[in-house]
Amino acid sequence: MTTYRLVVVNAGVSDPSSTKLLADRATARVVSLAESRDATIELTTIDLRALLPELAPAISSQHFGPGFKQAIDALQAADAVIAAAPVYKAGASGLFTSFFQVLDNDLLIGKPVILAATAGTARHALVVDEELRSLFAYLRTLVVPTSLFAATEDWSDKALTKRIDRAAFELVLLMESGFARAVKEESWGHYQHEYGSAGGTELDIDLSSDLMRLATGGSAKPRRPE
Repeated sequence: MTTYRLVVVNAGVSDPSSTKLLADRATARVVSLAESRDATIELTTIDLRALLPELAPAISSQHFGPGFKQAIDALQAADAVIAAAPVYKAGASGLFTSFFQVLDNDLLIGKPVILAATAGTARHALVVDEELRSLFAYLRTLVVPTSLFAATEDWSDKALTKRIDRAAFELVLLMESGFARAVKEESWGHYQHEYGSAGGTELDIDLSSDLMRLATGGSAKPRRPE
């Protein structure tokens, strides 16, 4: 029997959390479908609320505390990911986006992902596909076609259950394909593996060059006649 490692990243901070509830429902369906196809799921849950004390040093200096290191190890070993975020002011929570922005840019390459989000109103429904999908495209994951979003009125709607079923089935099929494992085993060293937005290389910019002085409103140094 095949065992798949599923990592659930939950950015909900309230207790109880609607974001965690949506992630749990998707997880339960993935586990059920995998078992019906003679596979088992090894589950790891990363609650980002617990990593808040380690977030500032991770952002400012790429210094990762023990919780962050455990999360990174779990994601590196994962065969699939469910990533769930609350939506505030028409955007995913800063906790959610900051966590993924400081990771190795290629840590999740090729991994199947279900994207999920919750909000108090359906006006935020496009955040998943317009914001989160682009973030995970940059991380070069394989996001399943069906994204999950739940506003207050969606919890009693059978359509949410159908979307969860579709997303879970798509994730199981992508896990079965073995694409992520093949990338890791056969071509992992072909990628840059940088942390943060530029892996610290932004510190190497020559701010005294003519181009940078012009970009910041200054003037280029006059050239000496030859």
